[in-house]
Amino acid sequence: MTHPWFEGARTPRVLAHRGLVVAEDAAHGVEENSFAAVAAAHSAGAEYVESDCHVTADGVVVLFHDDDLSRVTGDPRLVADVTSVELGDLMSGRGGLITLAQALDAFPTLRFNLDVKAAAAAVPVGRIVAPHGDRVLLTSFSDQRRRAALAAAEASARGIRPATSAGSATIGRVLAAVATRSDRLVRRALQGVDVLQIPEQQGRLRVLTPRLISAAHRHDVEVHVWTVNEPDDMRRLIDSGVDGVVTDRADVALRTLG
Repeated sequence: MTHPWFEGARTPRVLAHRGLVVAEDAAHGVEENSFAAVAAAHSAGAEYVESDCHVTADGVVVLFHDDDLSRVTGDPRLVADVTSVELGDLMSGRGGLITLAQALDAFPTLRFNLDVKAAAAAVPVGRIVAPHGDRVLLTSFSDQRRRAALAAAEASARGIRPATSAGSATIGRVLAAVATRSDRLVRRALQGVDVLQIPEQQGRLRVLTPRLISAAHRHDVEVHVWTVNEPDDMRRLIDSGVDGVVTDRADVALRTLG
């Protein structure tokens, strides 16, 4: 069965990477993963927002990418070492802090692609998204964190299990299986996965290949590529069979891909 996260949305899928911050907003101090960035993606017509989850010192799950605050706020402390009130103050002139609970409540029509960035965030994320599993996809570079979040969502038994995208170890097994040309090994590697969200290339390794796309599609798994900001690249990737793009410019992608 197709997970509801995929149903009824336009294709190719456009995932707004950390929301949407255009040059004019950036000039006024708006930052990624802020309330304003999520609202801008929604206003632009994005149906999917990709974001990241950390947990503060007082146990609040917030949308924030980095382990520390230095790049976004100039404060060198870790997200885990500040309270949500302190982080809210730091983000007040940067588009506003948005917690995961706020994001789900304030934007009930948005579908979220959530990357669990910290081990301590996995269980709280799973519990928070449990009632919203029909419009949430959980992922992480760490398969352990991803599975912990999924298990917490299932344990809450409050709705549909979230969709999920493969972590790094799973992607490695898929690539190895594709290289063997064994459909049995590919099927085993893709078990329990709804999407492969990958870069086109990692260093010298070509990750995205026609064979990978074909193998994923044979087992009803989509392929999304990150992070794609140029219209020509968007068109080229979709023409190659990719199902969606993760982009900093959701507004451009929506116009380009129609």
